Parts: sequence; C-alpha cells; structure tokens
Amino acid sequence: VQLEESGGGLVQDGDSLRLTCAASGRTFSDYAIGWFRQAPGKEREFVATISQSGISTYYTNSVKGRFTISRDNAKNTVYLQMNSLKPEDTAVYYCATGKFGSSRGSYDYWGQGTQVTVSS
Repeated sequence: VQLEESGGGLVQDGDSLRLTCAASGRTFSDYAIGWFRQAPGKEREFVATISQSGISTYYTNSVKGRFTISRDNAKNTVYLQMNSLKPEDTAVYYCATGKFGSSRGSYDYWGQGTQVTVSS
C-alpha cells in the first residue's frame, strides 16, 4: 500500500490550502482515510477522518468549521481543504488508511507527510 500526500506549503495566517492523499495498492473504497498532523516536539494528533463511502466525517474540535475532508473513490484520492489557516496549524500532515476513528491505532498504513507552515 502506498499513500502520497501533496499540497503542503508556506502560507499566511488566514490563507487556504488543499492537501491531497493519493492511494495505491489497496481497494481504496474499502477503507476509511484519516488525516493526522505532527508539530515539532509534539505528538502526532488526529485532524479528520472520512468513512469508506464518504458519508461520515469526523473532525478534531480545533479544525471544525475550517477544514473539510472529502474523497473521490474513482480517483483513489482524499482531500483536506483547509481554510482560515492559523499559525498553530503548522505541522507535517499525514494521511493514513484503516478503520473509521480518531486514534492512531485505527490506521495501519501511513504516507510520508507534507509540510504545512502558516506564518503570522
């Protein structure tokens, strides 16, 4: 299974970014996809997840109303639209496949991450 994140970069406070997670090597629609992030010196934390069909989504409180997760099973791709970015959103963002949930243990395959930096 291979997961590849893209779309990260350096933006200003209040800007938007869209992250993409492209998957291969697994029946994409059989698995939930989660986004996590890890800031320097901190634990990797849950950001958002989407169910196999895309009907169910769940977000950590700090991103609710600003981030939107979506998926296109025909393209084996998941997106994380991030609006109103804040400096505290700065982190390496990872996508992962597994079961629908907010714990790291729910996911078994991970990408290499993409850096998001939000300057004030």
